[in-house]
Amino acid sequence: MKIRQEQKQDYPEVFRLIENAFKDELYTNHQEQFLVERLRQSEAFIPELSLVAETDRQIVGYILLTPIKIVDEQSQETASLALAPVAVHKDFRQQGIGGQLIREAHRIARELQFGSVILLGHEKYYPKFGYEMTRNYGIRLPFDVPDENCMLIELSENAMSHVHGTVVYPPEFYETH
Repeated sequence: MKIRQEQKQDYPEVFRLIENAFKDELYTNHQEQFLVERLRQSEAFIPELSLVAETDRQIVGYILLTPIKIVDEQSQETASLALAPVAVHKDFRQQGIGGQLIREAHRIARELQFGSVILLGHEKYYPKFGYEMTRNYGIRLPFDVPDENCMLIELSENAMSHVHGTVVYPPEFYETH
């Protein structure tokens, strides 16, 4: 398996992959593939943080990290990244592909000088990569979801030690297709 940066010609296959990966998931609006399309066309899009996992020339996994801000009561802003989505084709699950995509995305994000990644995700899956609840840091997501599903990881030591506030996502996260 090879992990590489997504290319324009991958877009249709990635669309189908994301659709496949989230089709039977309960806690989703099944719109992740449309979110990715909107984010690719936004000012927030960083191509180096849009990655595919490929095996035998087939795309079997995908991850996207997008810049977000954490804004405190004094309107101080801290840059971070949102992990949304990570997707693995149903036929290729339980092989560690998602984990490899997450670790590679973290590595590239560190190189690009980002200090943290925030996500809304499964409380049993993401902690094994070092994610902790955002509430431990005094950070809130802008919608009503259980605390155990709101998580972050520091990509560099103490990156979030003096950060608190509310996550502000790019407008593309709120639009529908």
